[in-house]
Amino acid sequence: MALLIDIKQPGWMEDEELQAVLLKVYTQGDIRCAADPGNLDEIEMIAVSNYEMGEALRYPKLKLVQKIGAGVNGILDDDSLPASIQVARLKSDTPAHEMAEFSLACVLQEQRHLRQYRDNQARWCWQALPPRKAGETTVAVLGLGSIGSITAQRFVDNRFNVIGWSRTKKPLDGVECYYGVDQLAGVLEAADYIVSMLPSTPETVNLFNSETFPLMKPEAVIINCGRGDLIDEADLVEALDQGLLATAILDVMQTEPLAVNSPMWRHPKIVLTPHVSGWHLGDAVNDIAENLRRLDSGEPLLHLVNREIGY
Repeated sequence: MALLIDIKQPGWMEDEELQAVLLKVYTQGDIRCAADPGNLDEIEMIAVSNYEMGEALRYPKLKLVQKIGAGVNGILDDDSLPASIQVARLKSDTPAHEMAEFSLACVLQEQRHLRQYRDNQARWCWQALPPRKAGETTVAVLGLGSIGSITAQRFVDNRFNVIGWSRTKKPLDGVECYYGVDQLAGVLEAADYIVSMLPSTPETVNLFNSETFPLMKPEAVIINCGRGDLIDEADLVEALDQGLLATAILDVMQTEPLAVNSPMWRHPKIVLTPHVSGWHLGDAVNDIAENLRRLDSGEPLLHLVNREIGY
């Protein structure tokens, strides 16, 4: 059996880079790259970042699609994916800490008016603005899995008032936690910053829309590091234009790269980053090699996705 690496994200990582790392961990593994896949009948596991619809059907004996990352909605949306093929994602503190760091940086930038000062500099404007106090600022972290929990703790450590929301009840030290659809409105109404680390599921697609944006404070900032389809982008632009919220900082979008004709490129209240909040895999690469070894030996696999709930 063989593992085929087909990342399809050359600006981030080449197939051969990951192959070299995995071969150091699992030296006896048959690990191939998309440029030279060999006999496709021998491929029982693929490791992908950008999955293409129907991709799994290219490999007659495929047993596992290993997502290089956390978000698996692009795979689960493939109606042609046979039920017999399992899907696994990566869980690592390394990208989680990076995403927490990114979110904190975004909030601190707004707290200290750094974007405003940059604009003032371009206009030769010398104007001092009072920074907002962390202890008087409420940050809501939506999605309290491993990434969201680490993010919430980072804000607690920096003395922010932190509230959290998730699908099910998840108590966290120092965080006032809410759960379920019925409690979402209160969280959105209370937050100065809304940091979304939610996965993409049927329940979260377009969660932020023309019905939920009006619940937010006019001075609220939404930061999305979760999945791009959590936000209805047309509704977001309209909500910003109407002053329903102040700013959107988006690291993920519905379609990536963002279309050149998207109004979000030039919108003065939107900050875009190209899906970079969690960059490094860290020790998660070991789990890819370990899943190959386990698949080879018939052992239970790591971090399998529940295809019913979407993560």
